[in-house]
Amino acid sequence: MKRIHVYNLQGKPTKEISTPAVFDTPIRPDIIKKAVVAYQTHRIQPQGRDPMAGKRTTAIGRGTGLHLARIPRVKGSGYSRAGQGAFAPGTVGGRQPHPPKAEKRIKKRLNEKEKDLAITSAIAATADKGTVALRGHAVSEVKELPLVVSDKLQTLDKAVQVKEVLEGLGVWPDVLRAKHSRKIRAGRGASRGRKMKQAVGPLIVVSEDKGIGKAARNYPGLNVITVKQLNAESLAPGTHPGRLTVWVESAIKSLEKIFA
Repeated sequence: MKRIHVYNLQGKPTKEISTPAVFDTPIRPDIIKKAVVAYQTHRIQPQGRDPMAGKRTTAIGRGTGLHLARIPRVKGSGYSRAGQGAFAPGTVGGRQPHPPKAEKRIKKRLNEKEKDLAITSAIAATADKGTVALRGHAVSEVKELPLVVSDKLQTLDKAVQVKEVLEGLGVWPDVLRAKHSRKIRAGRGASRGRKMKQAVGPLIVVSEDKGIGKAARNYPGLNVITVKQLNAESLAPGTHPGRLTVWVESAIKSLEKIFA
């Protein structure tokens, strides 16, 4: 347990507080990754195919000796479909070779103790400057970690006010890093609703959203979340721990009660 400063909106230290015991949790990247992957699977909707799709036909194999490919062909004669290949994969209207099955278990389960350890470990990683820098965040101008600001931060309702505070705290360069990282995704995903790709920026943790959520949402990569909504994915996007996080004073004090 160490002493850290609480900064005002101008970026100047006003007092000192003790860090909660949760910041002494060992950093476990393996548990964090397991929890984040489990969260991601909860957003996937199971899908499947009709088991009889492509099989509702009279097609049957004719065997060998006819100088024809041994593929199931529609019975009959005198109409266009007769004699055409059907049923088999690769034929017009045929079945799929390995269709997705609705009974497949996509949603991964996670033990309660593992979930709690993942969250506390991800919180501890936000206080390690080396881990945060290794994740790619711009931390050269950040005052200290964990970075704690007065509760007045959560009452801001203008985007320009949020920008001024982040500049005073040395966090603004990381917002610019996220903004300039925006680019068009390579590959087929660009035409399937995933055109843009962008880095993740800082996270602001508040005890109660009194306007900062709307004030900060226009900045790329910058997210606002309440302390009760914290999860492993918000603190370690993409399974990588060490997200640059700004805490308000009341939020960091409530960690003791939430993760006692």
